[in-house]
Amino acid sequence: MSTQQFDNVSVATKANVYFDGKCVSHSITLADGTKKSVGVVLPATLTFNTGAPEIMECVAGSCEYKLKGTDAWVKSSAGEKFNVPGNSSFEIRVTEPYHYVCHFG
Repeated sequence: MSTQQFDNVSVATKANVYFDGKCVSHSITLADGTKKSVGVVLPATLTFNTGAPEIMECVAGSCEYKLKGTDAWVKSSAGEKFNVPGNSSFEIRVTEPYHYVCHFG
């Protein structure tokens, strides 16, 4: 089951807008200092670069993703997660709005 809500958080009110609005997210910080982002990717094929390792959790919708160095596209739907190594990248293909939580670290 996907994350439904986060309690007791600090939310950055200014959105992170990427790829001319195809991806919009807000950064949140939990009470223990853990950082995450919550957002949506609109229909597109995009490439994201990572610094820290990430876990992409699908809250609603679906996507297909391809990790750097692989040839296979893998589907991720609501309630599913995929891991992206740090200092890497991944491609994401979205045909319907893909709502996600990005867990850093």
